[in-house]
This record gives sequence, structure tokens and C-alpha cells, in this order.
Amino acid sequence: MDLNLVRAFVAVHVEGSFSAAAARLGVPRSTVSRAVAVLEETLGVALFHRTTRRVSISTAGAALFDRVAPLLQALQASLADLPEREAAPSGTLRLTSTVDLGAMVLAEAIARFSVRYPNVRVEAHLTNTVVDLVKESIDLAIRVWSKPLRDSTLVARKVGTLAIRLYASPSYLARRGVPRAPADLDGHDWIAFRGVPPLLLSGPTSKATVSVTPRVTGDDMWFLREVIKAGAGIGSLPSFMADADVAAGTLVRVLPRWLAYSGTVYLVHSGRKHLPPKVTAFRELVAEMLRQRPLSGPDEAER
Repeated sequence: MDLNLVRAFVAVHVEGSFSAAAARLGVPRSTVSRAVAVLEETLGVALFHRTTRRVSISTAGAALFDRVAPLLQALQASLADLPEREAAPSGTLRLTSTVDLGAMVLAEAIARFSVRYPNVRVEAHLTNTVVDLVKESIDLAIRVWSKPLRDSTLVARKVGTLAIRLYASPSYLARRGVPRAPADLDGHDWIAFRGVPPLLLSGPTSKATVSVTPRVTGDDMWFLREVIKAGAGIGSLPSFMADADVAAGTLVRVLPRWLAYSGTVYLVHSGRKHLPPKVTAFRELVAEMLRQRPLSGPDEAER
């Protein structure tokens, strides 16, 4: 049944006339009159007694009013309350990122978010393969791309940059020598992320392509970092994963003026017009975290 028919019926009884009901609802009198007539025809009863001077509710109309008026009032209250409820993040928030970004960014962000929004349950899906956000019902992803997003069904917000540099352990460099130029990498033992193409190094004024044959490959950056720290060879790591080890002296930056890769960090979500508050709140929290502590490291962020 059309809810507008019920609204018109209730308004006529409350206001005492079709004209007053029309004024209350903001519609023409004829619309109210037609709505009540349709409702009466649908129910098969007369809801009002009509005279030229007044309108009074019938016995059937009074019985209907007693039933529907509280329901209509509750519905209107619920609709009015909905924006207030939606303003508070709630429900389940589903996130995805690579394993390394998950450990370095998502873990702390989720901890902060859970304290701030206790009514939200978080599910984190960490994987080094690309996840279909729509198919897997993912609310928000952290992605790193070197090129602009081409998928028109997604929205990507830039929140930082990611610098990947070359590193080795002090023991390895003492044993095999310190490269001074990209050409010096030839002949060194190489630790590589599986499936990564030849290195395209970016220097202060030029670029250099370096083809290497990896001695060790893996699909997890944390594992590769430990292999590099153990002295197995030279490898590329995100600077945020190596900065603490460089400061501690367990890793050394190789060719410090050259970058192995530079990508943009995005927060990605579906392109729907109205984002749930839980997604907006988490997106803003992560963006603020990365403004305060950039993934590219303080030296890169200040340039």
C-alpha cells in the first residue's frame, strides 16, 4: 500500500478538514481528497463522513487511525533519527593491503581506530596479490601505484609516496665491496622480490637500467629484509622498512643518491556517492597518520 495514502488519511483526521491536511502536507487539496478516496476504495469502507460543512471520521476510520497513527509516528521518528545514527561509525570495516603496508600502516591505524570507534569491527585482508574490491566486498584498500588509476569504478586518494632503495648488510659490503655507481652492481649477489622486472634506477640527473640475476627471490618483503640483513646480498626495500636498521647500523644504504622505485600511496574505495561513516573515518585517520609520519622517510618528505 502507498504510504502517502495513509499519511493523507491521518492528516485529514488530525487537522479536521481536507484543506488543512493539504496545507500540512504541502500538496493541493485535490491530491489529499484523491488519496483518501483511493484508500477507501482499496479497503472497501468509508473512512470519513462528509457534509458540506464538516468532515468526521467513521467507525472504521477511527479503528484504522488507532492502528496506523502510532506506526506512522514511529516510522517518521526512525527516519528522522537515521542521519544521526549514520553519523556514528558502526558495523564491519573490511580492509586490504600488501603484507608490508599492513604491518607498517594498518596495524597502528586499526589500533587507533578501534579505541576511537569501539562499535566498528575490523577485518584486515593482507595479501601481495591484487584484490577485486567490489567482488570481495572490501571497503578500503591501501595501494601503491607508479601510474594514475584507470578504473573509473574506484576512487583513489593520494596520501603519500613510497621510496624503494637499495640496501645491504655491513658484512656483505665488507666482503664484496661497496658499489659506487649502478654499473658496479654487476656481479653482486642480488636479493629480489619475485616477479620484479630489471631495476630502473633514478639518480639526481639520470636513469640507469640494471639487469640482475637474483640469487634469492621471495614474495614477502619482511623475509627479504631479513635475508639482506643476514648478509646474503644487495636488495631493494621500502625505506620505511629499512630506516630503523640503517639507524642501528644493521643495514647500509647502497647508492644512496639513487632510487630503485618511487610510487604513490593511495587509499582506494568504490566510487559510490555516499561513503559509510566507518570508511570516511578510517580514511581520514590513515591520511593524518601518513602526514605526520610519511612512508618515504623524513629525508625524502622534506625535499
